Amino acid sequence: MVRAFVALELSDEIRVRLSKAQNLLKRCSARMTWVEPKNIHITVKFLGDVADIKIPDVKTALTSIAFKPFSISAGTMTVNNPRRPFTVWCEIEDGGRGSDLQHLVEDVLSPFGFAREKRRFTPHATVARVKRFDPSLMEALKSLYDRTYGGCMVTGMKLKKSTLALEGPIYEDLLEVTW
Repeated sequence: MVRAFVALELSDEIRVRLSKAQNLLKRCSARMTWVEPKNIHITVKFLGDVADIKIPDVKTALTSIAFKPFSISAGTMTVNNPRRPFTVWCEIEDGGRGSDLQHLVEDVLSPFGFAREKRRFTPHATVARVKRFDPSLMEALKSLYDRTYGGCMVTGMKLKKSTLALEGPIYEDLLEVTW
């Protein structure tokens, strides 16, 4: 079994800027686990545990998707739910292209038994997971409100393997599809 997901990569510039925002957020009293800057990405679809025998079919399906490169910009740092935050993320503006791609990924993978996502696709880059909330987190986020984190072109997607470890997940590229 392989724990896998489909992702869009961010530029090194965006990751560096998000890392600086993480450093500011680390001053608040909320207890959080931090995403390593090199691991910050946009998840298009989380596949979960995939049988090894299905991986070639998943690769073939993803390779069949015809898409065009598109630009993104990394904007506001926020939380998934202000009343009960579990995730701190950076909103990604992509003109709806990420959603278009996500629908195509759903279309090619659903025949292999992957359930379609029922929630609307919200492009974002997770920077931390909230383990114990503290109101100081919201104050720290307010101090970042007017910042932006750069832009880049998305020229492909990746099928990634995620191995859970005590120090955090270890990601490995299984496939890169470029457009």
